[in-house]
Amino acid sequence: MPEDDPLKVLHERPYFFDEGLKFACRQCGACCNGAPGVIYVSAGEIAPIAQFMDVDKDVFIAHCLYPFQDSYSIREDETGRCIFYENGCAIYPVRPMQCRTFPFWVQNLRSIQDWRRVASGCPGIGKGHRYTKEEIFKILESSYELYRVVKDLLP
Repeated sequence: MPEDDPLKVLHERPYFFDEGLKFACRQCGACCNGAPGVIYVSAGEIAPIAQFMDVDKDVFIAHCLYPFQDSYSIREDETGRCIFYENGCAIYPVRPMQCRTFPFWVQNLRSIQDWRRVASGCPGIGKGHRYTKEEIFKILESSYELYRVVKDLLP
């Protein structure tokens, strides 16, 4: 990290995840179901998903997305389930950043209580790869722009 990095102080302070956190996605759908919300898709993520689905980009947008902020959100069914979840994620290899970075979201890492809350509904937390503090910060930094777009919707 550069010496003049304004986030340096954040990296150096202690966190409950200083020793890392284990996570391995089980594709159980716990984070793909529930209360309706936003599944943000950046402009740069649309074409790869459409291509993966072997559908024209405009058709994909018209049938699978709705306008949100500066881009789109993936549609959900009436129960709040992502339309791409059915016994696993149909677009897992090209899923949006929001999905790729779960559960390492700002609102889940604010405290050990927030982490435990999300862990109570996610069987992949505590399993698999141990993400180091540095890896967690890289994930947070990569998703920072996403956080800025959807932060007003967060609890």
